[in-house]
Amino acid sequence: MARLSRAEAQSRNREKVLAAAHAEFLSRGYRAAKIDSIAERAELTRGAVYSNFPGKRALYFAVLAAALMSEPLDPAPTASTTPREALAAFARAWCARLPLFTDDDRSPARLGADLLPEILADEGTRRPYAQLMRLNALLLGLALENLAFANLRTRTGRMVRVAETALTTLHGASQLAAAAPGFVEPFDVVRACAQLADLDLDDAWLPPHLPYAVRARPVDERWAPPPGGPAGGVVAVVGLQRLASIEEAVRTAPAGTEITAVLVSGDPAELSALARLALAEVGNCLRVAFPPTAWPRLAVVHDDGGVLAAAAGVPSVSDATESAVLVRDGRIVARAEGFGACHAAASAAA
Repeated sequence: MARLSRAEAQSRNREKVLAAAHAEFLSRGYRAAKIDSIAERAELTRGAVYSNFPGKRALYFAVLAAALMSEPLDPAPTASTTPREALAAFARAWCARLPLFTDDDRSPARLGADLLPEILADEGTRRPYAQLMRLNALLLGLALENLAFANLRTRTGRMVRVAETALTTLHGASQLAAAAPGFVEPFDVVRACAQLADLDLDDAWLPPHLPYAVRARPVDERWAPPPGGPAGGVVAVVGLQRLASIEEAVRTAPAGTEITAVLVSGDPAELSALARLALAEVGNCLRVAFPPTAWPRLAVVHDDGGVLAAAAGVPSVSDATESAVLVRDGRIVARAEGFGACHAAASAAA
């Protein structure tokens, strides 16, 4: 048998740790789970577990993210044609994951019961999570807007506040389903979310007019992204505490401009898994509920190692990073760093 390379061995050990942690969390619950028990299940040392994950919470986030990202995605029987239909389908897909009152405490559906308490326990996770919710609302809102625009019988305009209200309703349903099984009636939640599409929440987006917002400067630099990286358009490198700024690029760039949000963190070992988990919650439901023509024109990339950020000229990243470049014909033609960088680079595209 061929000997595994170091990278292959590390990848295999990581998968073994994840599988062992999943089994441990299911059998004992997150609170009672022990790193030593996870190491024993994986047939690895305690040190091998910590070489892959900095702690139990990071491992918990990674387990939940892996479980969610491996879920099969079954499209709705009929494609949604209006925001109302799409929100109903989105809510149905969300509620399908809720635990039932007949599930016991070790049901896979209850695996995430400790997620929100763990997020709330530390500002280091709470602040990024708040921004991840802003990004989720933007993604859902853009999809709703695309459907509304395609259907001239419905209103057009910003629908991010409707998305925020829907996500608030659905997250509340998730928490009550975990804390008070049987209290939540999923059909009522679906109907309520569908009716949110008709609410007028006086939603509008105004471009930033702040004197201290940066401006893009013209440059002429080679664009050499890693394989699979964006070929052009606005490439925004944003830390997990600056995700709300992505909307500035989306709203400002001319129609048809490719926009890529490159998510970076000063603590990728823990927060990248949280980011994947939070975005998969909405992304899975969005892909099931909306036709591909309504999906947002925004690509989101998790850049754990900072490779894509370095290609964009950002060698050092943190959760407060905001930098953006405009790429055309294989060259970086404009660059902006700091508060307002996403808006500045998108303005240069115009």
